[in-house]
Amino acid sequence: MVSETNQYQSKNVCVIGAGPAGLVAAREIRKEGHKVIVLEQNHDIGGQWLYDDKNIEGEDPLGRNPFLKVHSSIYNSLRTQSPREVMGFTDFPFSTKKGRDMRRFPGHVEILMYLKDFCEWFGLREMIRFNTRVNYVGMLDDYGVCGNNLKWIVRSKEKNSDKVVEEVFDAVVVATGHYCQPKLPSIKGMDTWKRKQMHSHIYRTPEPFHNEVVVVVGNSFSGQDIAIELVGVAKEVHISSRSLDTITEGFSKVISKHETLHLHPQIDTLEEDGRVIFMDGSCIKADTILYCTGYSYSFPFLDTKGMVVIEDDRVGPLYEHTFHPLLSPSLTFIGIPKKLLGFPFFESQAMWIAQLLSGKKVLPSWEEMMKSIEEFYHEREVAGIPTHDIANFEYCDKYSENVGLPPLQEWRKVLCVSAIINSFVNLETYRDSWDDDEVLQEALQSPYFTQLGLED
Repeated sequence: MVSETNQYQSKNVCVIGAGPAGLVAAREIRKEGHKVIVLEQNHDIGGQWLYDDKNIEGEDPLGRNPFLKVHSSIYNSLRTQSPREVMGFTDFPFSTKKGRDMRRFPGHVEILMYLKDFCEWFGLREMIRFNTRVNYVGMLDDYGVCGNNLKWIVRSKEKNSDKVVEEVFDAVVVATGHYCQPKLPSIKGMDTWKRKQMHSHIYRTPEPFHNEVVVVVGNSFSGQDIAIELVGVAKEVHISSRSLDTITEGFSKVISKHETLHLHPQIDTLEEDGRVIFMDGSCIKADTILYCTGYSYSFPFLDTKGMVVIEDDRVGPLYEHTFHPLLSPSLTFIGIPKKLLGFPFFESQAMWIAQLLSGKKVLPSWEEMMKSIEEFYHEREVAGIPTHDIANFEYCDKYSENVGLPPLQEWRKVLCVSAIINSFVNLETYRDSWDDDEVLQEALQSPYFTQLGLED
């Protein structure tokens, strides 16, 4: 799948974003001997995991601006959906530390602390320019485009400065995440509905919804989490689901437990007087509509002359969700795929990119990559699965194999699946009650958790 070469080329590389994907990219690319600069729009590392409740007041409630003020969509009570044991990078386990959040499914602060530990352990902070927003990335000269020889103009601006800095890089790695740009449904009357509408991107706590009638649109993990939290303060919470057939046993238990929590089909119409009319003809009058409808891929700074296209929740064409057949390896993307163990996968992506930039490996031909992409897209369309939804350990293991990483440990896979199954049945309690202790002990006693001598 990937051929090797001994030709070494040191590059000047720009990584955009200092979240988990950007941090591990910087580490791996520097490890290969390249010069790396990480441009981060916030004051600290973390990306999505850097909680921000200070700037949401000035944000568009529906997040319709291409350049948003707030990057993180994390709400205050958020806890991980996967146990900490499965989440860490391959050489830096996510161990518990005394005095911190030691829960198996910790809150977002603990994830940020883990990333700070990672950053400190590997000395990454020196490569990062904080409070620096990237406004433009484009080809220096697109004549005879070739991914090996391209150079990129990057224009950035510091937070409290009017000065735009323009630099030229041999390669750019886009690691800005995909949980920032709100995706909104198209509902009749949405533009004229006069009451409060907002996307979950700026939801932080339930208190502002005290004694309100709230409609939560979407029953994904965040929709369920937020709806359960709102029940404690709101007068009524009405969940609108695209498909009532997808309601899990665990969510059904929650709905039956709370008299003020109601389930509805999709919204048909929003009326100016505050009425929300559902597809089954039922109707309620609401104070707020909260859209938990996911996020779109968005790279408003990127100018590729139309070669990278975002359409139908797909960034393409991308070979293995990472490489554009014409623009890579000088332009690459980390963190596009969903529904996988993110940190280890970002690491294998970063290693592949670093080895390509060094000339240790080369990508297949344009024809081979395009054939692979087209076949993969066709398979996805036939199966009705979004392009970047992986949900497949085999794919992750195959990807790791390309860069010499071992497959994911079996205990990692078992613990991950166990948590998902438990959440389907016990939505309110799965993070604090589980039955996988035998596999958990196997994990904690494995060389993975003892490799750095950090365990408590």
